[in-house]
Amino acid sequence: MTTTAAPVALTPRRGVAAARARHAAGRVLAALARSVAIIVPMFLVATFVTFALRALSGLSPARIQLGEDATPEAIARVEAQWGLDRPFVVQYGDWLDGILHGRLGTSWTNGADISTLIGLGLGVSLSVATLALLIGVVVGFALGTVAALRSTTWIDRAITGFVTVVSVMPAFVVGIVLVVVFAVGLHWFPSGGYVPAEQGVGPWLAHITLPAIALSFDVVADVARQLRAGLVAAHRENYVTGAVVRGLSPRRIFFGHVLRNGLGPALATLGLKFPALVGASVVTEWIFGLQGFGRFANDAAQAGDVPAVQGVLVVSIVLVVSFNLIVNLVLARVTPASQRGV
Repeated sequence: MTTTAAPVALTPRRGVAAARARHAAGRVLAALARSVAIIVPMFLVATFVTFALRALSGLSPARIQLGEDATPEAIARVEAQWGLDRPFVVQYGDWLDGILHGRLGTSWTNGADISTLIGLGLGVSLSVATLALLIGVVVGFALGTVAALRSTTWIDRAITGFVTVVSVMPAFVVGIVLVVVFAVGLHWFPSGGYVPAEQGVGPWLAHITLPAIALSFDVVADVARQLRAGLVAAHRENYVTGAVVRGLSPRRIFFGHVLRNGLGPALATLGLKFPALVGASVVTEWIFGLQGFGRFANDAAQAGDVPAVQGVLVVSIVLVVSFNLIVNLVLARVTPASQRGV
C-alpha cells in the first residue's frame, strides 16, 4: 500500500509547483507587455525629437565641408547630395528605417559609418560600465544590508556617513586619486589606455579596473541608501511580526520576507544607473586615456557632426529602454509587491 500511495501524494505537489510556475511566467509576460506598451510610443517620440535636432541646430554638412564662405548654390548642391532637400517627414522615415536595420547614418566630418564609429567606443564604455555596475551592486548591497541589520547602531551610522561622503565625490577626482596612488605610486595598475578582452582577460581587467572603481562610487551610494531604507521599512511590516510569531528562523525571515519586499527601491535605482555610466563617463575617459562612447559623443558635439550626435542619442535611448525593461522583468519576478500588481 505504501508503494502505491507515494505517487498519489506527489501528484498534488507537482500540480501546485506547475501552477506556481505558470503564475510566475504569467506575471513576467504581463510585465513585459506593459513595458512594451510604454516603450514603443516613448521610443518613437524620442527618435522624432532626436531627428529634429538637425533642423533645430541650424547646422549643415555644407557649412562643415565648404566653410562659412560657401555660396548658396554650393550649399544647396551638398545638401541635395545628403538628401536634406527632401520633406522632413520623408527624411525621418528613411532615418528611422535605417535605425531599425542597424544603420545610424554617415558622419558629416569624415564620411565614416556612424554605427562603426560608435561600436568602437561603445565596447570600451560598456566594459567599464559593466564592471562599475558590478562593483557598485556588490559593495552597495553589502553596505545597505549590514546597515539595515544593524539599524540605529554605530555601524549603521558609520556606513551612512561613509555613503554620504562617497556620494558627493566627483568621479574625476576619484579617478585622479586612484591614478596617483595605484598607478603612479604602487604600480599595481596601468595609468591609462585600453586593451580589448580578445588580447587577454588579465590586461583587459587591469586597464578597466581603476576607471570602473571611479565610476562605481555613485552606484555604491545610491544602492546602499535605497536598500537600507527598503529593508528597514520592510522589517517593520506586520508580515515580519507574523513570521516571528510562527517561529520562523531569522535567516528565513530575512531572505524570504524582508529582502524580497525591501529589494524593490534598490533594483529600480539600477534602471538608470547603467546607461548613465555609459553616457556620462567622458571626463573619466579623458583621465584614463580611453576612446569610449562618452568621448566620442563629446567630440561629435564639438565638431557639429549632427548625424553622429543623433546616433549617440539613439544608442543612449536604446540602452535606457533595454536596461529598464530588464529591471522591470526582474522586479516582476522577485518582489512580492510587483507580483500582486501593486
